[in-house]
Formats: sequence, C-alpha cells, structure tokens
Amino acid sequence: MSAVMRDMEIAEAPEGAARAAGDREALRRAVEQACSGIMPAWPLDQAVAVNPHWRRIDQPIRRVAARLAVLGDFRVFPARDYIRREWEAGRIAREDLNTALDRRAAQDACEVTAEQCIAGLAAAPALRREPLLVDLLDDAVQKNRRWPWRAAIVFQMSQACATYFDRHQADWRASGSPGLYGFWRESMVGDHGLGARLGLPGFAKRLSALPLRAEDALRWALAELSLDASVWRDYFEALLLSINGWAAWCAYIGWQKIPAGQEDLRLSDLLACRIAWETLLARAVPPGARGAAVSALDAHWRDFPRRVAQAETALAVDECWQRALEISFQRGFARTLRAPATASASAARAPEVQAVFCIDTRSERMRRALEAVWPGVQTRAFAGFFGIPIHYTPLGTDVRRPQLPGLAYPSVAVQDVVTAPGGTAVDAAGLAQARSARRVRLAGLDQWLGAVRWSNATFSFVEVLGAGYLGKIARWIRPPAAPRASADRLGLPGSIQDRCRPMVAGLDLAKRVELAAGVLRTMGLDDRLAPLVILCGHAGHSTNNAHASTLDCGACYGRPGEANARALALLLNDPEVREGLRSRGLRIPDGTVFMGALHNTTTDEVTGFDLDLLPPPARARWHRMEQAFARAGDRVRRERAPALRMDANLAPKPLLASFRRRANDGSQTRPEWGLTRNAAFIIGPRDRSRGRVLSRAYLHDYDARLDPDGAVLEKLMMGPMLVTNWLSWQYHASTCDPVHYGAGNKVLHNVVDGHVGVFEGNGGDLRIGLPRQSLHDGEGWHHQPVRLTVVIDAPARWIDDIIARNAVLARLCDNGWMLLWRYEGDALQRYERGRWLPLEI
Repeated sequence: MSAVMRDMEIAEAPEGAARAAGDREALRRAVEQACSGIMPAWPLDQAVAVNPHWRRIDQPIRRVAARLAVLGDFRVFPARDYIRREWEAGRIAREDLNTALDRRAAQDACEVTAEQCIAGLAAAPALRREPLLVDLLDDAVQKNRRWPWRAAIVFQMSQACATYFDRHQADWRASGSPGLYGFWRESMVGDHGLGARLGLPGFAKRLSALPLRAEDALRWALAELSLDASVWRDYFEALLLSINGWAAWCAYIGWQKIPAGQEDLRLSDLLACRIAWETLLARAVPPGARGAAVSALDAHWRDFPRRVAQAETALAVDECWQRALEISFQRGFARTLRAPATASASAARAPEVQAVFCIDTRSERMRRALEAVWPGVQTRAFAGFFGIPIHYTPLGTDVRRPQLPGLAYPSVAVQDVVTAPGGTAVDAAGLAQARSARRVRLAGLDQWLGAVRWSNATFSFVEVLGAGYLGKIARWIRPPAAPRASADRLGLPGSIQDRCRPMVAGLDLAKRVELAAGVLRTMGLDDRLAPLVILCGHAGHSTNNAHASTLDCGACYGRPGEANARALALLLNDPEVREGLRSRGLRIPDGTVFMGALHNTTTDEVTGFDLDLLPPPARARWHRMEQAFARAGDRVRRERAPALRMDANLAPKPLLASFRRRANDGSQTRPEWGLTRNAAFIIGPRDRSRGRVLSRAYLHDYDARLDPDGAVLEKLMMGPMLVTNWLSWQYHASTCDPVHYGAGNKVLHNVVDGHVGVFEGNGGDLRIGLPRQSLHDGEGWHHQPVRLTVVIDAPARWIDDIIARNAVLARLCDNGWMLLWRYEGDALQRYERGRWLPLEI
C-alpha cells in the first residue's frame, strides 16, 4: 500500500513540513498495517482453502479472537450453543474439560475453573464491537423506518465492486475510471435515488465534495473524523472488516502480483471508499449530531486496547472449551494410533502395484479398502500436485491454470499435446485439427451456458435453436447414472481424446531430470518401485455447483489432479529422463511403468489414463487393478452412504448408480462431504496407519530412515503441513463464524462475474469461505471445529531444528494455531512451547 501514500501531496506551510511529513508517514503506515491483516479469498474456480487468520498468526489465538471480536464482531472459537450441545450429549466429557484446564494451568495462570466454564455455556460471551461512525450517526428510531445506513453502505459498495470487477458475466460492462475508488465515486454520483433510500433529502448534492483521488479521500475523511493518529490503524482495519468479502477479494488480486514485485492499490482504494462513506454521512446529519458522534467515536477507539483486554479475559472460557473439544477427538485418535499394527501380507512382500494417492482425507478410505481387497497393492500418499508446480494449458485454450498449493507460485508449464498412435511423436496435423474443432464446439457450448445462466431465457433459446437442447435440460433436471466427464476434454473430437496428453513443456533435459529426481526422493520412491506405479490424482463430481472446486484437489489450486498425475507419469516414463536419473544414482527398473489415474471422490470410481502406452505386462496389472478399484470403491461407498443419508444396503450396481445420479443432480446441494470433519495430519510410514480407521486424517508417507539429514521432512513441514493448516482453518472458520467466513445458503446464491464469488440473494457483502451445506447436515454442524493435530514420526531434534529455522512454524505451534505431536518409539509426545511432553490422554 506504500505507493499510494508515498505519492500523497499534503499542502503545508514551510514551517509545518516536518509535522506534515510525520503525518504522511503515520498515515502510510496505518493504511499498510490495516491492509496487511486481510487474507485473500480465491475465486470460485480456484477455491484454494484459506486460513483466514493466516496474517495474524504472529499473535496468540485468544488475542486474535479478542481483537477481531472488538473490531467487527467476528468469532474465532466455536459458538457456546454448539459446545453446550456437545457437552450435554456427552461427546465432550468432564475428563476432557479437566485435561484442558490442567494444560492451560501448566502453561499460564488459568483464569477459569471447570464450574465457570460450565456456567458460561448458558450465554454467549459478553463482547462488544467498537462502533464505526455510521453506527453512532444512525438514529435508532429512524433506521427502523428506512434503510439502515450500515446495510446501505455494504449494499452500495458491494454492487459497485461487483460491477467494477465483472469481466465475464454481464452482457455489457459499465465504463468508468480504471481505479476502484474512481469507479466507486462515479457510481455514487450517478445514483440519484441514494438520498431517498437513506432518508437524507439533498444527499446527492453532497457527493460533489468527494475528492477525485483515493489518497485525498483518506486525508479528507480523517480531517472530518478528528481521530487521533494512534487509532488510525485499528479503525481502518475495522472499516475493511465491515466489508470483509470484497476486502479479501482485493487482497487476492494483490497476492497474485507478489511474484512480479508489483503493488496493487485496490485494497487501499476500498478503504478510501469505505471511510469516505463515513464522512459523507457525517456531513449529511445536523451539526449537533455530527459533533456528538465524532467525539464519541474518538473516545471509543482510544479505549480500544482496554476493550480488547476485556474481551481476551472473557474468551478464556471459550479457549478452554476449544481445547476440551479437541481432547474429546484426540482421546480416540490417540487410542487408534497406539493400537498394535495389524499384520499385512502386502507389507511383507514386494508389491506388484504401487498406488500413490493425494494426502486428502478422502483418499484414506480408498487406500484402506484397496489394501484389504488385494494384498499385491501397496498404497502411498503424497501431496496431490505430485511435486510439480505447474500451470496447465488445456488444448485449444489460452489459459495458464495454476495447479499447485495456494502458498506457492507455478514455475513449470504443462500443456496438452496430441501424439501420434503409440505416443512416440507429436501429431502436428492432429493437434491443429483438434484445436480448431474444439474452439468451434466450445463456442456452441458458450451459447448454451449463456442461455441457461438466466432461467427465463432457457426455453426461448430452445425455440430458436431447436429441440436438441431439450436433451441437455432433461439431463440436468432428471440426472442420469452417467460417469464423470472431464471438463478438460470437453469439446475434443472422440478420435483425439485418447491421444491428447498433458506434458511438461519448455524445460531442457537437465531440468526435467532435476524435477523428476526431486519428486522421487520426496515421495520416497527413488529405489523402491513396483512394476506398475499409479499416480492417482482426485476430483469431485457435481452439477450446478458454484463451489465445485472446493471438492477438487486442494493441492492443485482447487482443480482436478489429472494433469499433474499424467504429466509426471509421462515424464518418468521418458527414456532420456530415466537415463539422466541413472547418472544421479536413481535407477528406475526397466520393467517399471508409471501411469496417471483419477479418483472421483464423489462416487469413488478410479479412471486410468494413457492406457494405450502401457506395455502388455503393465496392461495386465492395470486390468487387475481395475477390478480391485471397483471392489474397493463399493466398500467405500457403503461406508460413506449413511452420512449422506443413502441406502448402504443396495446391490453394488444400484448403489453406484445412486451415487452417480447424486453427482449429476443439478438440485443437489450436498454431492459429497468433501473434507468436512478433517482433524489430523500424519507424517510417517504406512505402518503407523495401515489397518486403522483414520478417515478424519490426512496421511503423508515419510520414512525418517531414508532421510538422513531431515531435508525431506523440512519440505513436508513447510509444504503439505502448511497446506493442511489452511484447509483445517477454512473449515473451522466457516463453521465458527458462518456470517463472516461462510458462503451462506447455496439455494440463495447468485454468482458474481462467473467466478469471483457469490452473493446470498442479490445484496450484502461478497460471501467467502464454504457454503452452509458443506458443513451442516440440516439438523446440526456435521463438521467438528477442532484445530489440526499433526503427528510426525521423526526425531525430536530434527523437528525442533526445523521449527527454529522457520519462524512461521514457531508461530503456528506456540500461538495455538496448530497442535503438534510426535512418536517416541510407540509412545506419543505433544509439543508445548519448545518442550516435548508425554501425551497423557
């Protein structure tokens, strides 16, 4: 934000230059600090799960909770009525609460007792949001007779932002200033009915006083509000939080410009719009009301630190209940981890097939089922982007789609290539033909999608273009039991589809070898390879779902993992790459073949790719794996059915058909549960998890014996462990504060710009986070908002050294944003501010 404030030109007398420079620097710093607390929200088609508190993890969790409560009535801990139901149902036991209090007392002086905690469940904590100027100006009687001013501000700014950021949805776009503030100002000046809606005749005339530039608007507003410089940062942050959805979107745009070292001014522009609204209202009320409100505002915000301290004390009860809720989960989790490992025929002999899945919690069921139905398969887990940080360009398009964790930026290009039969060379003629055919077909599809965007246009479109489109409507209304169709293959001629392959592009041989070597070593597969290695990405399957990408791979930027899995398999099968790996001491056996596959997590079907490239022995193993996947999928569907209120006793084919129809149903608000109830992450060998039911855990294979210097462990703690922290907190925040961090009711959603986000209804702020149906089963919260418990099987010294080298890990662990355990032999220890203590639950 510094570029905005650096360019500020404050008119002052020469003798006031020093003071003006100090004011200028204080204002620049306050804007920068307020904006720095806002975490980005990714667009719908790239729904990276986000820890919305990520930019505040340098503070203890209770302090953040207190500060957010006073700034904007945000909630970080679970609601007390939720905790009360868990307590009364016996899911949180007295021993869980006592253990939570004992741990708190051992860490700091504990302010509360068990009796106070129990009594506290009768009411919400006594917290009060500090008022904005609009709250002090709006008359308590009058706002019941016309539009409340706070709601009016949010509506107007939100509609202006939706118009400004729309590039894809509207059939026409309003012209105007290229800057957000300028565009908003023009929308205000052009709205002649605003004064009537606010109950302020003559309000439109006051709009001419709005400064032309955002930086001038900030100074103009501060002069009107007479706030002391010591409260600027807090007040600015409160203003941004009052329109948090659009603030998060502006922060996302800024996040995308970080790799290029560029600044984006739209978040600070949004702040200028919001504070200008305060000033306009102050100028519109009688002088006496304005003076009283301005004086009260300054007094309230000078009192902000004391109010936060009071809130922090009040939230001690909530923090204890958060711990008790987690201990209620951890008790059973620890018991499962301590149970003796079951004997495994597959672990005792060399596997015929290795299937590498994403660490996703939904993969755990499939891994467990596969190992049960065929001892010849060894399952492993690795982050679903498979270690290649790609941007992917599907055939016939100009997109560069990131497919990697949201914390990272892509550095490897993957693009679709059409190969000649047998896959030995690029088919240039076929490539050109496929591109041309696809563009024509996608143009027709775009007409169809444009027609069904508005329901009242659909049938008139059919009348004009023919009854062929009625089939599309019928399939949408009466869903068939058809398998998932890949959007990345949509519009491709059938003769081309099997030969269209995503491949790494633009890297010379040395870099391809380096990429392959790094992936194999991090996977732990550098010298332990089966004859067939299946790299199995995953994707969701839903219809008419604005939040469909939340069901896809979180490690692939909310996209299906197909492109990553196939591109890596083709890279590792490349004879030149294999020869280069040998020179590095990594020898892939001549008989080992890699292939890509995709796990449909909604129906638990697995599809293999590039089968025409498999030699006969590998093809025979794949045929056997297809049968194993089918049997395993049936097991998983029966395990999942009760939570979806489906009949688990159906025969295999009808059961699969019912899952497919659910996925193809345009009215289905809950095609699957996604990562709901995720609670733990295990980094260790499969022996620690094999044969145990760990459906709430992410699993990442890791063997410390094969990592002599701990380098691989550091990559896992700084990569997948941080990604799972984001995933965990996205679900936690959307459950604990669905008003600010949840997307609301899917049934009421209106999509903004086709991908930016959703409104709930046609007004209010941009809704971010997860929809209610992804977390709530209609009767209560299906997700349990516990912090992530990470379990690592590695020496304590390694973990300590990695935390010491990486400040972000120390902040997460020491400030309560993550819970860390490790194995000590067969016992478990927990991390507590630099110490390893026995896990006594």
